[in-house]
Amino acid sequence: MTETATPTLDIASDRPVPVVSVKPVVLPPPGPGADPRGEDLRVRVSAPATGDALPVIVFSHGFGSSLEGYGPLTDYWAARGFVVVQPTHLDSRTVALPEDDPRTPRIWRFRVEDLKRVLDHLDVLEAAVPGLAGRLDRDRVAAAGHSFGGQTAGNLLGLRVLDPVTGEGEDLSDPRVKAGVLLATAGRGGADLTPFAAEHYPFMNPTFAHMTTPALVVMGERDDLPLTVRGPDWTADPYHLSPGGKSLLTVYGAEHSLGGIPGYEARETTDEDPERLGLVQRLTLAYLRHALGIDDSGWTAACRELLEDDDPLGRVESR
Repeated sequence: MTETATPTLDIASDRPVPVVSVKPVVLPPPGPGADPRGEDLRVRVSAPATGDALPVIVFSHGFGSSLEGYGPLTDYWAARGFVVVQPTHLDSRTVALPEDDPRTPRIWRFRVEDLKRVLDHLDVLEAAVPGLAGRLDRDRVAAAGHSFGGQTAGNLLGLRVLDPVTGEGEDLSDPRVKAGVLLATAGRGGADLTPFAAEHYPFMNPTFAHMTTPALVVMGERDDLPLTVRGPDWTADPYHLSPGGKSLLTVYGAEHSLGGIPGYEARETTDEDPERLGLVQRLTLAYLRHALGIDDSGWTAACRELLEDDDPLGRVESR
């Protein structure tokens, strides 16, 4: 058993450092026998300009977005000590896949394979960013995602997508991933979906019973998605229906974009709010440091501050 290195960057601090970002980095195609993705996998890699033994976050974007999105969150993490890798999935508007494309029914699966391919090719990503080679801590890897990307990242944590016919779900978890952050992620399928969602998105039928990897689930108090008949609490299912070792951050007044994580000018942002965004930035950073064994004090302090605040922006519960 090897000893995990301690980051030399002051990763327990919120002081940002300069970030080096390279895009697009094109990863090799999957090996023989793999499902034909049919498009290059293009990713963005953002890393602190200084420091060693840097933990890694692989980030899955929401439906239609790309490696260009989520700067308010991914740049924040990178400037505070994380190497953040953002693949562009097949559903991205930049790919422009036709709705009747034969790959469409399996886009959810291609997304999961995209994240695994990122982890399979960390050497390629290191080499693509000047000065990054040899600076990654491969024992500290997290998966994060927003909306559809939350389900994608969740698969690496143990979430299983149930086949609507057989009711069975394949284990796609990845032992390299030690923690997760699931932002505005879909809950249970079945009767909790609208008829439209049930017909058009059969992959929105997850079970969280095997999602054992530690994770922070983030929900918006006003995230009233048109895909479910339940309301905003639907996005708390990954917390309530998974095994222990989870935390839930509820952001008061937030809609699906949680104050602006896709980008202030992104078409997905309907609830731009710097204070809510700041809360999500700070709490996700503190959680990742805590869950990856880097620093516990920041997470403890952040939760305590919310609890003691007379007019809090949100609340945290854990189990």
